[in-house]
Amino acid sequence: MIPGPRNLITDVTGLAVGNAQDDSLKSGTTVLLSEDGPMTTSYAVMGGAPGTRDTDLLEPDKTVPGVDAIVLSGGSAFGLAAAQGVMDALAEQGRGFQVHSARVPIVPAAIIFDLLNNGQKGWAENPYPALGRQALTETGQDFALGTAGAGTGATDAQHKGGLGSASMVLPDGTTIGALVVVNALGSATTPSGRHFWAAPFEIGDEFGRLGPDPTSNLQNLPPSRKTAAMAQHGNTTIGVVATDATLDKAACKRLATAAHDGFARALVPSHTPYDGDLIFASSTARRGPPSDEVMPLLGHYAATCMARAIARAIWEATPSTGDALPTFRQELGQN
Repeated sequence: MIPGPRNLITDVTGLAVGNAQDDSLKSGTTVLLSEDGPMTTSYAVMGGAPGTRDTDLLEPDKTVPGVDAIVLSGGSAFGLAAAQGVMDALAEQGRGFQVHSARVPIVPAAIIFDLLNNGQKGWAENPYPALGRQALTETGQDFALGTAGAGTGATDAQHKGGLGSASMVLPDGTTIGALVVVNALGSATTPSGRHFWAAPFEIGDEFGRLGPDPTSNLQNLPPSRKTAAMAQHGNTTIGVVATDATLDKAACKRLATAAHDGFARALVPSHTPYDGDLIFASSTARRGPPSDEVMPLLGHYAATCMARAIARAIWEATPSTGDALPTFRQELGQN
């Protein structure tokens, strides 16, 4: 198995991603767009504090068959309004679920809490609808990682967080990819502060080739810098896994659930009462169903992509004026 040519979720044909951010706000929005029309999508929440829009309709027993775009945003509940900006722009393009003579774009969203990261949050008008619309105009196959889009103001327990992505081509030719915003209560790095929990899943040097932590046995977790600098409740990791294999909504639900293993592999702890950990799972159906060899392992591959994407989010983060926490590479002396 190898990464796709970009090592991004957009290696799944039919997907595009766009970012928009406000550096003074220390926040932003990321949009995943289905270029071919609605894509089959479901989701799974395993954190105790989610913030979402239009996720109930993604359950397998609900009527709406697919979604036009998915929004990941900063801004806590204010950031859910980014989906309105995306929805309005898609409506102007004539996209949406047909209801007689009306069309309603379907744009589910999830948010992270980044309101206490030293950004300028005293806005007179909610900035997120405009950020959502801008991110949609920026959609394409290539996009920035780290301090970009919805990851602009993200943090984990020890370091600046960010936006991550990774992909993998499976033995039967199926492509799977992950997109994630890492803003966790837990840490992506081991207690030594110099290795990633996700190190066993790295391909090549996509997050530094630092290798696994050589320390043996159980290690005590260090005190959280994030809690000291901001607040215990300012968390959440949100993401998307997507494949070009044909899956129905029930299979997407199973894929989203299994992909949470990637959170547990890459963030310690994960799925806490103060995280809103959520994963969307989408099928663009550009290929047929997965082979009998791949189907039982599809969730494992999704989790592996997600773990790699999480480490890449931390690895690619860059410093900005007024940051509450350092980047991982600053601590390694690399930026």
